[in-house]
Amino acid sequence: MQDRRPGKDRRSERQVSRPGKDRRNERQDSRRGSTSLREGRSDYNRNDNEPDENRIEGRNAVIEAYRAGRTIEKLYLLEGPAEGAMQTVLRLAKDNHTPVRFLSRQRLDQLSQTGKHQGVIAQAAAFHYAEIDDLFAKAAEKGEDPFFILLDQIEDPHNLGAIIRTANLAGAHGVIIPRDRAVGLTATAAKASAGAIHYTPVVKVTNLSRTMEELKKRGLWFVCADMDGTPMTRLSMTGPIGLVIGAEGSGVSRLIREKCDMTASIPMKGEIDSLNASVAAGVLMYEILRQREIREI
Repeated sequence: MQDRRPGKDRRSERQVSRPGKDRRNERQDSRRGSTSLREGRSDYNRNDNEPDENRIEGRNAVIEAYRAGRTIEKLYLLEGPAEGAMQTVLRLAKDNHTPVRFLSRQRLDQLSQTGKHQGVIAQAAAFHYAEIDDLFAKAAEKGEDPFFILLDQIEDPHNLGAIIRTANLAGAHGVIIPRDRAVGLTATAAKASAGAIHYTPVVKVTNLSRTMEELKKRGLWFVCADMDGTPMTRLSMTGPIGLVIGAEGSGVSRLIREKCDMTASIPMKGEIDSLNASVAAGVLMYEILRQREIREI
């Protein structure tokens, strides 16, 4: 027998159609979706509707950007034979060691903010890069042993920005990143640094392994973060030092790890066994700072 009590019907209707709750759920779902997008975001798969003042479109605009000395992080070109101005763009990219990706017209149209890309879209650096000598000069100015942070295949701009921020606070004299398979000084990385990018020099190098060899000749030794390394509290990490941090998941690459003098692990007591790259970098940076301050007492 069907229950036709009007009070119950009204309650059921209220339960089914509560627009306030639905809107809250939609907002929560939206926030969750946007968070996951940010965590996996890079310049290549960014939200293309978001304006980016460091994106340059059009053949002549990109050519003039190169000639004006702007650092181009990545170059996206229309796949197919290059002719005329496109050949000039390719030559400038090669001369400036710019990574180039060839994309379909449909994908370029998606990336374009102006709709007039002419088959060429460039992502310029938000800030200028420093030189290795600038890092040594900063250490000498403070009367301290050099303390550099080297990043191996860090591709998330939020991680890069957070590491630059912590490097500044922990007293590191600069950050070194590779040219390939790594994010550069994008606007997102600059924002994530919370202003530290203005005070902490960042150097981009062609070959991280070769750079480490050169730095060893200038007195640095290297420790890299590795889950299977010696617990960091059992290591002596004083003197001129370079801390090497790898990408989440893959960690420091084999070639770079072999260049390091020791590996350091972070003690963990919980059920999970990994940290975000920027968090791991922060923990190790502050262990180095702690050991330096103890030595000075």
